[in-house]
This record gives sequence, C-alpha cells and structure tokens, in this order.
Amino acid sequence: MAGKLPSLNGLKVFECAARHMSFTKAASELNVTQTAISHQVRRLEDELGIRLFHRFKERLELTASGQAYLQGVSLAFDQLRFSTEQLLEGCNNNTLTISTLATFASKWLLPRLGSFRLEHPEIDIRVSASTDLVDFVVGGADTAIRYGSGEWKGLRADWLMADEIFPVCSPKLLTGKHPLTSIDNLAHHTLLQVSGVTSNDWSIWLEAAGLPANLAGGPRLTFDLALMAMQTAADGQGVCIGRRAYVEDDLRAGRLVAPFGKSVTTDRAFYLVSPRDLANCAKVVALRSWLTDVIGHAESRADNHVADFVDEVEPGDAEVAKVRA
Repeated sequence: MAGKLPSLNGLKVFECAARHMSFTKAASELNVTQTAISHQVRRLEDELGIRLFHRFKERLELTASGQAYLQGVSLAFDQLRFSTEQLLEGCNNNTLTISTLATFASKWLLPRLGSFRLEHPEIDIRVSASTDLVDFVVGGADTAIRYGSGEWKGLRADWLMADEIFPVCSPKLLTGKHPLTSIDNLAHHTLLQVSGVTSNDWSIWLEAAGLPANLAGGPRLTFDLALMAMQTAADGQGVCIGRRAYVEDDLRAGRLVAPFGKSVTTDRAFYLVSPRDLANCAKVVALRSWLTDVIGHAESRADNHVADFVDEVEPGDAEVAKVRA
C-alpha cells in the first residue's frame, strides 16, 4: 500500500459516514443504500489493512486510527471543494482580467477594446499592465498578451502577430540640416532605445537591412518602456525602433513616419497566453476570436499604409529585410 492512494470513492464514503457517524445518513446524502455504504467502508478498511470504525448494534464510533485519518481526509476534501469552486468561479464569472505589457495596452489594445465590449457587453473587462510575467496562480489574471518566443511551460500560447521592427521618427526630422530622407544622416540623430529584451533592436535592424553598424554610432537615450521612447520620437527628439503593433496608429495619424522603408521581422512575436484550465472558458475564447479577427484586419491596413509611405518617400529603398532564428 506504500505510496498508493486508496479508492477516492471509498474515501468519500468514509468521510461522509464519519461526518454523520451513521451509515444510514451517509446513504441518504450519497443517494445509495445503507448496505452499499457498509460495503464501501469495509472495502476501504481491507485496502488499508486498518479498522476505521467500531460497529456497535445501534451506533458507530471511530477508532483512534479512524479519528486521525478523518482529519487528513476531511482537509483534503475541503481543499478539493475550494479548488473546484475557484476553478468554476474563474471560468464562469463575467469578469475577464487581461494582463499585458504597458505599451501594448496603451498603443494597441485600449484603442481597439471598444469593439470587443460592443460584441460582448456581458463581459466586464479588467486590464492589468505590467512589464513582469504574470503569475496566474496568485495574480488573478485569466489570460495575458505577452511578447516572446511562445514557449511558456504549462500554458497555452496562441500566436497573435509577428514582431516587425523599423525606425520611426517625427515628420520634423525629414527636413533640416540632416534630414532623414537619407539613411546616412541617421548618424547625426539621437537614437532612442528600450532596455531589456529589446535593447539590441538597433543592431538587429542594421544587420538585417545590410547597413553598417556605425550608422548607429551617435548619442543614445534609453528608456524602460517603449511607450516613452515613442513619445520622445514623436516630439522630434530622436529616432526609435518602432514595433508595428505599437506605431501603427501613430503612422496612420502622421504623428510618426517610417523614413527608410526597411522592416525586419524578428524571431519573437506577440501571443495570447492562458492557463490550460482557463484557455477554453467562454470569455477567454471570445477574446481570442476577437483578437484574431481584429489583428487580421489591422495587418492588412498596415501593409497598405507602410507600402504607400515607402513609395512616396524612397521608392528605390522599399525592400523588406527579414530575419528568423
């Protein structure tokens, strides 16, 4: 018996009979016969090799071993009930908690979230923005939108969109002493970069585009959040590497421009990440379907917009460089 758990059904019958201290009452609660209860308890005792009850003519008593065993069994069933309630509450309540990166939330998700609310007015939405990976056990999130390789152990990861990067700047920098209508003038401008896993974006873009590294030899400003780097670029204080997901709306509105027409698809991407026990909940499925639909339309519009801009600014430099691991 060492290392082997006894029958779960036998444990359930034992716990119920011990709680009522009656085979008859246990039979009523479990909707079986009193004889079935008696047989299940006897089978459990035989399996354990230990007597759990003293059986008297008109009453039951737990043996010392039965009393000690009941404490652990009751605690285990209480924990199972609690865990089941938590699981069902997480799946069945109408609040959808989405954890995501602060920049993705601000620049992509929130401007589009209104259409999801129109499609699913029954779902209350809570957005939690953080640069940290969400702890689904203690963090309370139902799902997360994350940037990476798609490998998160024990979680379901659904690919949303590729990570396409290219320099962006204010339209102001297309004129002046060193206009960014020429790639060579990049060396005369402040480069804006983001720390962390994307800190080598400039190197990736220059190498993939077949450009010399010394083009990025000028002064730099480094930020913790891409949101700050993009705002600084829009203010005309430098050039940053833009992720298509982050700069699409600013390009369309003319707050930013993509001066060189060279984009690089990296080996990372954006994913919808969910615990496997929540991944098929109706509210998570609704979000996944909506994201897939919206991203499909957004990528089509972005392709047309960037292509039009490239043709207008630098038709001879419109090739797209791509790198993949």
